Amino acid sequence: MASGRTDAAVATDAHPKRRRLPGVNIRPGAVKQARVESGLSLAQLGKGHVTAPAIYLIETGRTRPSLPTLEHIARRTGKPVEFFLAEPTAAADEAQGKLIALEAMVADGRNHEAVALGLALLDRAFSASRLGRIRFLLGQAYLGSAQPDHAATLLAEARAHFEAVNDGVMLAECIGAQAALANMTQSKDAVALAELALSVCRRLKPVPAPTEVRLLGILAGAHVANREWDRAVAAYEAAIEAGGSVFDLRRVARMYSALGTAYQEVGEGETAARYAMRSVVGDLDAARRHLDRSLELCDEADLESGRSQVLLSLCELSMQEGKVDQAHKLAEEALELAARLEEGASIAEAHVWLGRIADRRGAHDEVDRAFDDAITGFEAMGMRERLLQCHGLYAEILERRGELAKAYVHMREALQASRPGLLRREERQQRFSSA
Repeated sequence: MASGRTDAAVATDAHPKRRRLPGVNIRPGAVKQARVESGLSLAQLGKGHVTAPAIYLIETGRTRPSLPTLEHIARRTGKPVEFFLAEPTAAADEAQGKLIALEAMVADGRNHEAVALGLALLDRAFSASRLGRIRFLLGQAYLGSAQPDHAATLLAEARAHFEAVNDGVMLAECIGAQAALANMTQSKDAVALAELALSVCRRLKPVPAPTEVRLLGILAGAHVANREWDRAVAAYEAAIEAGGSVFDLRRVARMYSALGTAYQEVGEGETAARYAMRSVVGDLDAARRHLDRSLELCDEADLESGRSQVLLSLCELSMQEGKVDQAHKLAEEALELAARLEEGASIAEAHVWLGRIADRRGAHDEVDRAFDDAITGFEAMGMRERLLQCHGLYAEILERRGELAKAYVHMREALQASRPGLLRREERQQRFSSA
């Protein structure tokens, strides 16, 4: 027996078992994300080093890779080893704190602060796992500060990340942000993107109500841009209904504001006839109830961002009711608030209404100053559609005043913006005729 044990010992010494290397703590989802982004199958990723089942176990978190295996994965996917590593606790806590701060800034409309913090976080690159969310939030901040060109690439990169890690909620949010971007830049893709985002959201179980509400609002905004008022109203109503379970006063305030505006638009022409059987449509009192409720919700939620739009909607309603002094007070209040919050679009819109009110009062100098400020604002914001409408509106006012030469200048601007090349063709024809 002694010799048996000795033989066994000798055999063991002669053929020692390979020592199992310690596993490395990696970030959940990192290996799968890298594999998907590089277009490799499980077998292709492990080729020459580990089996496909082993890669699967690593991806699902059932086992930890050794350092040599992790280095092999890094080489095959073209990622640095650091991409896969879990963060130390202190760094993770710091990064999480910064992310929470960034989210709060975006939610509160402090977009310039959010851009500065987001860029700093990208430079520090706490962890690749957080890059998707940082890019998404930074893209949102750029959207909020009317810088769509900066937002496009960030949102595309964030979307690719959320698709790779199969994060359905953030993927829906990201596609929704792309829809908002498309709407801002007057792209025809806005409705399709918003509907895709809603489809992704509604496939989740359970459906996240806050996300669904946001996406319905974006879809409604896209319909408004297309002047599809019936669809816009339906989307806003669905958003308010879905928001009932969320208890988010800020979001409902914005929805009531937007719905009130949409109802006013629905009250025109053939669309009004389709809604005539519904008591709220075409009824200015009903629109005012929506907007007054929106202001109440703004006050209850201590919400300033977006309040200027509600005030401007009430200003428009007051003008329709012939209450010029009340409209002027609302427009001044909206301008003051928008200027303090640096809401460029609302500032320009407030100047338009102050110009229209001044026209109603016969104050020509005030009209000119207000429309000059509005045109400058819309040009600076790159809001082509509103700039076109502003030129056209000012031209009509000038024409009524008998200032035909000045009116012609602004009408030319509106025509050139709406139909590029039209005036150039007319000028060529005039030159040929005069020749």
